[in-house]
Amino acid sequence: MPKRATQQLGLFAAPRPLPEGFAYRPDLISPDEERDLVAWFAGLPFREFEFGPYRGKRRIVSFGWKYDFTERELQKSEEIPQALLPLRQEAAAFAGLAADDLPHALVTEYTPGATIGWHRDKRVFGDVIGISLLSSCTFRFRRQAGGGWERASFVAEPRSAYLLRGPARDQWEHSIPAVDALRYSVTFRSFAADRE
Repeated sequence: MPKRATQQLGLFAAPRPLPEGFAYRPDLISPDEERDLVAWFAGLPFREFEFGPYRGKRRIVSFGWKYDFTERELQKSEEIPQALLPLRQEAAAFAGLAADDLPHALVTEYTPGATIGWHRDKRVFGDVIGISLLSSCTFRFRRQAGGGWERASFVAEPRSAYLLRGPARDQWEHSIPAVDALRYSVTFRSFAADRE
């Protein structure tokens, strides 16, 4: 691994408090539920993530709504399929929401080496609930503090869920470094109260 990459990973090695508004729950779903979902994913029309002229290594499919990064707007998409409704119910219960409060679902496939760079989800969205499947990943946080950065990280284990709300959602950026093994995630989002 290049020296710079080793130094960057070292910044996240020491345990630090996780951001306010973040919550984590291991084993949101059972191994059988995970197996059934992963089998169902095989039939989805995944496409490369597009960010303007750029293409990401990860592949995605959106349901309910999708954010078009070229047009910079939210667009209606195919309804959330029946196969994801029980998972949406579990995610909503974990976050203290009604299932209908989560009108957007994103299924993401990460092959080995796939990453997500530093970002905050678009402001049109409110709460973000992610469910990890098949393999774990390191989930990193950072926010500017003076002339530097505050940083924190945790390991998202298979079948676990995380919630980004409040400062964890609005003040901190997050990223995922290159994954070692095939991983899927399902992300559910509510709409921001003040969305246009």
